[in-house]
Amino acid sequence: MEQMDTLSALSAGMADAVEKAAASVVRVNGRRRRSGSGVVFAHNKVLTASHVLEREEDLSVETADGKTLSARFAGRDHSTDLAVLTVEGLDIEPATPVEGEARVGQISLAVGSHSRGEGPRATLGVVSAVGGPVRTRRGPRLERFIQTDATPYPGFSGGPLIDVRGNVLGILVSGWGRGAAFAIPADVAWRTAGALSERGSVKSGYLGILSQPVRLPDGQRLGLTQRGGLLVVGVEEGSPADRGGLIVGDIIATLDGQPVEDTDDLLVLLAGDRVGRPVSVKLVRGGELTDVEITVGERG
Repeated sequence: MEQMDTLSALSAGMADAVEKAAASVVRVNGRRRRSGSGVVFAHNKVLTASHVLEREEDLSVETADGKTLSARFAGRDHSTDLAVLTVEGLDIEPATPVEGEARVGQISLAVGSHSRGEGPRATLGVVSAVGGPVRTRRGPRLERFIQTDATPYPGFSGGPLIDVRGNVLGILVSGWGRGAAFAIPADVAWRTAGALSERGSVKSGYLGILSQPVRLPDGQRLGLTQRGGLLVVGVEEGSPADRGGLIVGDIIATLDGQPVEDTDDLLVLLAGDRVGRPVSVKLVRGGELTDVEITVGERG
């Protein structure tokens, strides 16, 4: 009997979580054959999956209480498969992102927008993997991802992956592997959404170097946990790298505390809010470990 009571409480708790999250979920009409989902993340702002929007005009969203509101395209980021819409008159409380990161094994629920005349939809699973960077089918590497075995049925794209409290773990996007569903972690999604709302795109940074991956010999790791780094083979005159003191022959090991083992790692770290601000770069120079500070430039 006690076990049944525990299961009943767990079941009721998950239903409450879906109800809480669904209050901030809308149906997004941006393609001909199938609508998608979206999450209200700020006042009059909806975050959705970029592939849900086949067009950038004649957009609308439908709320759970049956209202249809015109939406205006604000921007998209192909690397994360995220997009933002502006919807005037959208009187809905924004969703709550989780604090901290998703953990492998924790219960997760994928939530989709309401079907016409019906309530929200949800499927149950666990967080099966977290990681990154990962190369997507579109080419760029994604900073971080969440993989879940909660099945995102057609129309779930752009909706939230939530925890048992109804807080958003991530935003459901296109699958990058067969038999798996992926979400952009909430902190990355909210940060990307803020950039898209402000300027329609995500900032892209650069250092102004030519580089190639190299393996660090055991004797040159100098306490580093990684096996490789980026060998600087060219520095553009007047570039951020030049002003920061990088020279040919330096091996970049970390940027802003994050390991750099290939060009894709560097490109991921140079995007977003690091653009325009100074970051610490750890180098192997002449067999010794040293630090320099470089202000990341913005690519025009």
